[in-house]
Amino acid sequence: MDNELISEQARLDDVVVEIEQQIVAANEAHAAAHSETRAVEGNYAANTSINTLEVDDAMETNAEIQQQRNIVARVNETEAIARQKVATLTTLRQAPYFGRIDIDEAGDQDTLYIGLASLQDDQGEFLIYDWRAPISGIYYNGTLGDVTYPTPIGEMHAELLKKRQYTIANDQIVNMFDTNETVGDELLQYALGQQNDTTMRNIVATIQQEQNAIIRDTKSDLLVVQGVAGSGKTSAILQRIAFLLFHARENLNSDQIVLFSPNRLFSSYIADVLPSLGERNMRQVTLAEFISARLEGLTVQTLFDRYEQGQTDALQVALLIRAKLEDATIMQRLLAYRDTLTVSDIAFDNIYYQNQTYFTASEIQTIFAGFSTQFSIKERLQMTQKALQKQLAKRIEASLDLDWVQEGLDNLTDLEFQTLLGSDYEEDLADEENMNDLLQSAAHKYVARELQAVDDAIYNNHYFDIYRQYADFLQWLGRQDAELADLWQAKRDRFMWALELHQIDLEDAVPLMYLRDLMTNGGTNSQMMYVFVDEMQDYSMAQLLYLKHAFPMAKFTVLGDAEQALFRPVEAPTVLLQKYSEAFTAKRPNMVILNKAYRSTQEIMNFAKALLPDGDQIIAFTRHGALPQMVLSDPQKIGQDLQGIVHQLHEQYGTVAVLTKTQAQAEVAMRHLRSSKLAVQLLHANDRKRTAPILVMPIYLAKGLEFDAVIGYDVSQTNYPDHLATGLLYTLASRAMHALALISIDGTLPRLIEAVAETVQIVESPAILT
Repeated sequence: MDNELISEQARLDDVVVEIEQQIVAANEAHAAAHSETRAVEGNYAANTSINTLEVDDAMETNAEIQQQRNIVARVNETEAIARQKVATLTTLRQAPYFGRIDIDEAGDQDTLYIGLASLQDDQGEFLIYDWRAPISGIYYNGTLGDVTYPTPIGEMHAELLKKRQYTIANDQIVNMFDTNETVGDELLQYALGQQNDTTMRNIVATIQQEQNAIIRDTKSDLLVVQGVAGSGKTSAILQRIAFLLFHARENLNSDQIVLFSPNRLFSSYIADVLPSLGERNMRQVTLAEFISARLEGLTVQTLFDRYEQGQTDALQVALLIRAKLEDATIMQRLLAYRDTLTVSDIAFDNIYYQNQTYFTASEIQTIFAGFSTQFSIKERLQMTQKALQKQLAKRIEASLDLDWVQEGLDNLTDLEFQTLLGSDYEEDLADEENMNDLLQSAAHKYVARELQAVDDAIYNNHYFDIYRQYADFLQWLGRQDAELADLWQAKRDRFMWALELHQIDLEDAVPLMYLRDLMTNGGTNSQMMYVFVDEMQDYSMAQLLYLKHAFPMAKFTVLGDAEQALFRPVEAPTVLLQKYSEAFTAKRPNMVILNKAYRSTQEIMNFAKALLPDGDQIIAFTRHGALPQMVLSDPQKIGQDLQGIVHQLHEQYGTVAVLTKTQAQAEVAMRHLRSSKLAVQLLHANDRKRTAPILVMPIYLAKGLEFDAVIGYDVSQTNYPDHLATGLLYTLASRAMHALALISIDGTLPRLIEAVAETVQIVESPAILT
């Protein structure tokens, strides 16, 4: 192997030299493109400053301006391409490649090196192949012997002769070995053994075969990924996005992909992953942000708000109604309700202008009633909208000569008058014969501007009161469920009470939006091609089905871990997957289960697995560490114990997270640590950045994240009383990569842990971890 290592190192040296030369050339090209962009933009600014009153000159100027715009767009694109090339080469320079495959195609042997991006020399020979290229799939999927890979002309067959993997650092091959597997344990051990930093690590070299099946799936319209904690599902999904953008780069851009993240902190955590893979970030949004944007003016209850409130005041009757509103069947019930509506059932509202009624609800109802019932309610509401727009146009025309219009025009300054007319001003002013037309146009634009609020109200369907209509729907549900009529009435009353405060419960948001869409034909985005939903187990079926309705052209990838259900009871993965497949009625569904956990040491995963009824199905990666510590403290010593454990773990590891059950408990834990002289950050649901190595937060904000060491605060029988806390404790434990400590502040051992006592080390206070 020594001779081979020497040969491989020599090749690496040559590749590094080539990259450095290309970086120099790329920087020069980028500098030249940047200079050209500045020059063209300066020229554009000079040309657009031309001011002429002659019509012919104005037309010529407009043509010149359009030409200049096209030139600016072209040079900006050239500069962006040059900038991207510099970034790609710089990324390659850090570690040019991580894999090699030797293949034989019909007697023609070839050696291919796999890296984050392709690299060709000046002769056009590939020195490195992009990991997303079709032939690179052999590296992840193939075992020695016969293999296939896709090409535009069909499947190609080859023989895989060798698969080699590298760890490269500072221009040197640190580690190199041949393997017949997808990824050798040696490389993965090395990668996982490193301490975590504040940015999610992107280890493309260690993609497993199951992950590769997720990444390269281009056919499924519904891909469901059930992955145990630490199985690399989120990393695989981000790499899937990079692959899709690479695979369909002619027809797909990052603006056509949206990822629903579990929280804002997670969005920030993964923000650098796609750029490190050479792609621009897709859109990211939380469910709460998405709903709030569609229900502007209302404060939408978040999942975290509900969870925090539910710790104290969740009533079983409220939970029963909530479950019905979040079930998949609510969508059919909304359809059934809409189809029962008559003219008198529809909640029309007045349209106002300056606090005066401009169109009355009865006028609007009369317009609606005038359309044939052969049209659907949705069609008749659209026809009503058009009729109102026509009536508004007539009223505008009838107002042009009124005194208030002339008075308003007379009070405009010259600049305001020019701004009102826009491009019409210079063209019409050049010809005195058009002066009357100019003044008429000014009057029309002035009235239209003054009545813009009315026009907006019509365009946005404000003549239809969706909130009153939804309240009627809740009462209708009470008539359908006679035994629950009182509960539905109570729900309706709560909805109206919250509305007075400009608030809405989370379970009401989706049915209300769907009802509005059903009646007004709005709410859909046909431009979005891929939708990714992380932490799927925390979404109700109604929420997922609304996303399917909102993005009708998109292919869906939903991922999560059924065992990490913090906000609803834990469901078996098979049950959860079956529900999704049936509800989405997908034509080409695909389900991938990742049951190998790579994040945590075997000792931590043995504890986490033992908590679950089907934990034996999880395969823990063989990387050993200390047993999780269960510290039995008491209220007088908890501050001292917590500080001691945090100090001890911080000395050994980079990131330490103190995880609590609620935000209130996180604030208590933070008070204990304020005098510790350590850099500690208390995180809230709206936080986007981690600014300290020691973090304190509720468990639900840690979803999707990983830390070198985790401390579970107040893991006592009182705080984790029964099986409903299983998902919480499993999620907490599985955030830890290297070390896990649990503290019971009242000295009690939870029965959940008592049942798996052999997987932990019980430590009496004062706490000194071993």
